[in-house]
Amino acid sequence: MLSGLLIAVLVSAFVFEFINGFHDTANAIATTVYTRALPVRTAIFMSAAMNFIGALTSESVAMTIANGIVSVHLELYVILAALLGAIIWDLFTWWQGIPSSSSHALIGSLIGATIVFSRSTEPILWDGVFKKVIVPLFTSPAIGLILGYVFMRLVYELFANWTPKRANGLFHKLQILSSAFMAYSHGNNDAQKTMGIITLALITSGELAVGSGVPLWVKVSCAATMALGTSIGGQRIMKTVGNGVTKLEPVLGFVAQVSSGLAIEAMTALGAPVSTTQVINTAIMGAGSAKTAKKVRWGMAGNIVKAWFTTLPITIVLGGLCAFVIGFIV
Repeated sequence: MLSGLLIAVLVSAFVFEFINGFHDTANAIATTVYTRALPVRTAIFMSAAMNFIGALTSESVAMTIANGIVSVHLELYVILAALLGAIIWDLFTWWQGIPSSSSHALIGSLIGATIVFSRSTEPILWDGVFKKVIVPLFTSPAIGLILGYVFMRLVYELFANWTPKRANGLFHKLQILSSAFMAYSHGNNDAQKTMGIITLALITSGELAVGSGVPLWVKVSCAATMALGTSIGGQRIMKTVGNGVTKLEPVLGFVAQVSSGLAIEAMTALGAPVSTTQVINTAIMGAGSAKTAKKVRWGMAGNIVKAWFTTLPITIVLGGLCAFVIGFIV
């Protein structure tokens, strides 16, 4: 029979996954909605379906979360504290319309909770954090930016002789496919973080053997929860992602989604938990600057970048505070 603390961890994990779904819905569909390639409800439904499929595809990122961040045997309340810290940050950034990273929120909170629990930084696998978290934190947005710029320049060359009306008609249709691809890659990477934290909790409680993969019921539950969250939508953040960085056109939306999807899939293959928020925004910046840098609202982009750099330190503190408080209670 599951303990009350384990049930609390599972409930919190699914709450986090649900929030992750509606928090990051904008990443996959904002450009599609703002260029009117799809109505909002249709886009959200498609995104939810592709999130679900993507979440069932692999588990490399989940294993990074379960085995590659901390080396100490944690107690369940520490994992609960990590989830609560990430949830607090996600809700705050969602309310403020800030497209922050749910991935780094969870990892930062786990690090902070572990440090408070062990009263030391030694249990943190800093090499793994550096390679799987810090390096992708910088490289994945850079890849999105470069791909967005290069693909946009290529599209300009290939379709230089097309009329704007003809080009918009084509890319309106292609954007539906690129949005589906982006939603798939979001599910394939982002849903795995919660799978990893649940797997860690099951191992900690003795319900799962060390070295075991992610149970099928965990995969399906996380996939369904993220899809449900996605179906609720994230229109606060959609306003920032969709039209806050640059003026969107169908061709730009298509290029940004394909570029970010490719970057995310590459990182997923490496087991790196990256931020879909970061990658789609830099891909939009890259694609927008391919025509002229003046098309990009760099002030808004700068505010988003600030959120990226504050997420890890703030959630380390939040996770640590939650672990400190819950430690007294339990």
